[in-house]
Amino acid sequence: MLAGCALLFAHTAAAQSLDAPQATGTAVTGTATETGASPAITDPQTTGAVAASDLPPALDEDFNRLNRREETIDGLRTRIDPEAGQASGIRIGSFVLKPALSETLNHERQKTGGTSQSRGFLETGLKGSLTSDWSRHQLSVIGEGILQDNLSGEGEEEPRADVDAELRLDLSDETTAKLRAGYSFEREDANDPNAIANAVEQSAVNTYRLGAAVERDLGLIRGSVGLDFERQTYGDVELDNGTTLSQEDRDRNTGTLTGRLGYELSPALIPFLEASAGKSIYDLRRDTLGFERSYTTYAGRAGMEVDLGEKLNGELALGYETFRFDDDRLGDLSGLSVDGRVNWSPQRGTDVLFGLLTYLDPSTTAGNPGSINYELTNIITHQLRSSLVATLSNSLTLRDFPSDTAASDETTWRTGAGLTWDMSRYLALTGDVSYERTNRDVGPSSDTTRVGVGLTLRR
Repeated sequence: MLAGCALLFAHTAAAQSLDAPQATGTAVTGTATETGASPAITDPQTTGAVAASDLPPALDEDFNRLNRREETIDGLRTRIDPEAGQASGIRIGSFVLKPALSETLNHERQKTGGTSQSRGFLETGLKGSLTSDWSRHQLSVIGEGILQDNLSGEGEEEPRADVDAELRLDLSDETTAKLRAGYSFEREDANDPNAIANAVEQSAVNTYRLGAAVERDLGLIRGSVGLDFERQTYGDVELDNGTTLSQEDRDRNTGTLTGRLGYELSPALIPFLEASAGKSIYDLRRDTLGFERSYTTYAGRAGMEVDLGEKLNGELALGYETFRFDDDRLGDLSGLSVDGRVNWSPQRGTDVLFGLLTYLDPSTTAGNPGSINYELTNIITHQLRSSLVATLSNSLTLRDFPSDTAASDETTWRTGAGLTWDMSRYLALTGDVSYERTNRDVGPSSDTTRVGVGLTLRR
C-alpha cells in the first residue's frame, strides 16, 4: 500500500510540473533575453513550441480538397455564355452550319366587316445560318423559308422565303468593305391597298437585292459610302372567275447611293449625318392606266449611334425624305422620316428591341402616287428559366396617303405572345398566339387571330 501511494504521488507531481509554467527560466523574444515568467511561444514554426488554441490552422482547409475548380487569372467571375445549352451546329470545313426545322399546327380566323372565314393549316419552316470561321474576313448567310398547307376551312396560303448573305473584307485596320446579296419571296397580303378584291390567290412578290459599302475610320471621323440595288417583280393574280390578271406593270428596279459621316465623341457615342439619293425605274414606262410611275428620291438624316455593350446599343436617325414622280399628275410625296434600331437589356435574361422604319409603298390606283409608311416594332424576350423563354411582340404601321387623293389612311396594329421550351439542346416545343387589326378612315376594318403549337428540331 505504501508503494502504491508513493507511485500515485509521484505521477500527480509530474503532471503538475508539466502543466504549470516554470517559475524561473529563460525566454527568447526577438533579440531580447529575459529571466522570469514569460508567455508561451506563439510562433508555430519554432521548434518545440506549442501553438495557442486561438491561432488558425497552419494549412488552409481548401488545401485538403481535391480537384478544385481553376479560377480565372484576374480573379473575376466567369461571364455567362449566351450560347450555352444551344445546338453547336455542323462544321463544314471552315464554316459552321446551324439548321432548324419546325412543324406547327395553326388555326386562323379572319374577319372583314360582316364576313369572316377560318382555316386550319400545317406550317413547315426551315431556317439556318452559315458562318465562316476565318482569322480574317467573314462570310455569313442567313435564310428562312415557310410553306403552308390548308387542312380545313377557307383562306389563302401564305408561303414566304428570305435569304441574305454578307461578305466582310478587312482591307486594313481602318478600312472595311462589305458585299451583300439577298432574295425574298412573299404573297401579297389580302389587306394591302394594292391587293385585288376578287382574287383567289394574290400576286407573288419576288425581291432581289445587291449591295456594296466601304467604311473607313480617320481618327475621330467615321465615314462610309454604300450603293444598293433592288429589283421587284410581281406575278399574275388568279381571279375567282378562273382568269388571271397580269401585274407586270409594277415590276421595277431601284438603285440608292448613301453616304454617312460621323464624329466619335467617345467610343460609345457617335453622332452622324447621312444623305441618300436614289432612282426607281419601272420596266414599263406607263402602267395599264397610263401613268409614269418611275420616281427619284432624296433623303437627309441626322442621328446618334450608341454602343454601351450588351446593355444598350443601336442607332436612331431623324430626317426628311421626298419622292418625285416622273408623271406630274401624281405629284410629289414628302414627309418626316424616322429610322433606327435599339437593343436594350435591362437585366440579364431580358432583351428589348425597338425598331423604327420609314418607307414608300407605291400605289396602282389612278392619280394616287402611294403612301409613306411608318412602322414601329417592339419585341421583348425574357428567359423565365434556363430552358423556358417567353416572347412578347408588338408593331404599329401607319399608312399616310396624300390628302388630295381618294385613298384613306390606314393603321395596322399587331401583337403576339409565345413560349419556347427547350426539352433538349436539339428539340424545342413552341406555342404562339397573335392578333392583328387594321383600321381604315373609309371602309371596313379587318381582324386576324392566329393560334399555333409546334416542334422545332435544331442541330
